[in-house]
Amino acid sequence: MAKKKELNVEERLRALYDLQLIDSRVDEIRNVRGELPLEVRDLEDEVQGFNLRVSKLEDELQEIDNLIKAKKNVIEESKSLIKKYNEQQKNVRNNREFNSLSKEIEFQDLEIQLAEKHIKEFKAKIEQKNEIISETKERLKEREDHLNHKKNDLNDILAETEKEEKILLKKSEEYKTKIEDRLANAYSKIRSSVKNGLAVVPIERGASGGSYFTIPPQVQVEIAARKKIITDEHSGRILVDSELADEQRKKMIKLFSKMS
Repeated sequence: MAKKKELNVEERLRALYDLQLIDSRVDEIRNVRGELPLEVRDLEDEVQGFNLRVSKLEDELQEIDNLIKAKKNVIEESKSLIKKYNEQQKNVRNNREFNSLSKEIEFQDLEIQLAEKHIKEFKAKIEQKNEIISETKERLKEREDHLNHKKNDLNDILAETEKEEKILLKKSEEYKTKIEDRLANAYSKIRSSVKNGLAVVPIERGASGGSYFTIPPQVQVEIAARKKIITDEHSGRILVDSELADEQRKKMIKLFSKMS
């Protein structure tokens, strides 16, 4: 394995700032995507929820339909029994038998009335559930349309940025190899601990870029000398002078333009 080339302090600072510019560009690309992937996932969950609700309601409709069929069978059985008891009444031998059969007929009449009442209630439930299904399907269609729109947006953004992001991530790894492991690890640690991902910042108007804490004039002179790596005592960020930052920025703009 080839030994890593030893860089002087200035070369390390330039490599670090190049790495920062590359990683910041990746951050920009991911910010462009923003919340879209999460929105798409949320909408997919919502659509799935509506589909499950429709499926459940349709199962409930089938159950009610089965209950109606069962009640209709009860009515048919009761009618058949009434007919049978009416025939039997013609051949009774006494009033007691006649009255007993009359009570059976009356009971079957009540069974028919009760079954018809239940059928009416079941039909009302079917009507109510059909309304809910209709409303749910309307909302489902609306959510599906919204999901398709968001998916198209996401696919367009991915198509525009995915290739560049892959190249940049490869470049990021490549630039890391230019820096000794200790420094690369320190950079990664700082970057992960700050909100905007800025681990290497230039001096801007006498202050540390990104944190805006004033840097003492003597420290600014040391930073401009590029003889040692200096960090901001407030934020822990690695500091570079504005001239070096401008030079590397122009270089990276050319690199990025070739990728897009």
